[in-house]
Amino acid sequence: MAEILARHKALLASDLWVICDGPVHQSGRKQVVFGARGDVNMSLKVYGPRRPLHSGHYGNWVPNPAMALACLLASMTDSTGRVRVAGFYDDVTPLTLAEKGALAKVPNLDETIRKELGFARPYGTGQSLVELLNQPSLNINGMQSANVGAQAANVIPTVATAVLDLRLVPGNDAQRQVQKVVRHIERQGYHVTTAEPTDAERAQYPLLVRVQPETGYNAQRTRLDLPIAQQVIKAVQTTTPDPVVQLPTMGGSLPLYVFEQQLQAHTITVPVANYDNNQHAENENIRLGNLWDGIETMAAIMLLK
Repeated sequence: MAEILARHKALLASDLWVICDGPVHQSGRKQVVFGARGDVNMSLKVYGPRRPLHSGHYGNWVPNPAMALACLLASMTDSTGRVRVAGFYDDVTPLTLAEKGALAKVPNLDETIRKELGFARPYGTGQSLVELLNQPSLNINGMQSANVGAQAANVIPTVATAVLDLRLVPGNDAQRQVQKVVRHIERQGYHVTTAEPTDAERAQYPLLVRVQPETGYNAQRTRLDLPIAQQVIKAVQTTTPDPVVQLPTMGGSLPLYVFEQQLQAHTITVPVANYDNNQHAENENIRLGNLWDGIETMAAIMLLK
């Protein structure tokens, strides 16, 4: 996207881009969002014996990479979900007074959503969902080692892998955040490599992990007190009797920073989809009522003068 924007700067010159991605608020109210979190993934691969070993003959003696990886991942957060990686929150750009005021007006449906999703206690220490969306996060996308279920066997596996998903907010830098995690891994006693370990490395280091970060992108946020932002809010408000939800940062990630970087243009997201649309999962859907609402909303924005 950055290459396309850079190549066609004159054609794409603009003051504002309106993005339609993301869901409306869980209350069903229309929502105007002024930024999106950045995102970068990194994969971890912890090594054990060269071949799978019988867990009875070799258990208690041969190191188990699945257990080692589980302990390593557990060291990264506390019981409230707070990331324990040193410096993880240090460079976060604080919310402005206007942004804090907007957050205070967002309908709090945390308890309703918790019951709907079927879990007992949310993460966070007294902070709401929308407040936590304005902080960086560390998530485990998936873990794998040997087999489970009908394919399970009494073995010590050879490797264990996990993919981490780091969500970023303004002030964070994708590669700097990855390096914070790498330093945390090293502090747990691991030797970190970016390639398959050599025989010499396997013989030398008791704790050995291969880390492969992917190319990520940083967060972006437009000031909601800008005149053009206020115009968008007013336009959306003309289409609904309910107060429009104003959210400083979307929980999901989009590479919106490239519009500022390449075009020096602002972005504002006006979502259309229903919040329960199973995004990135089976049976992803859009409610037809949301589609019609979206048409009406976009028409109102296009009439801005």
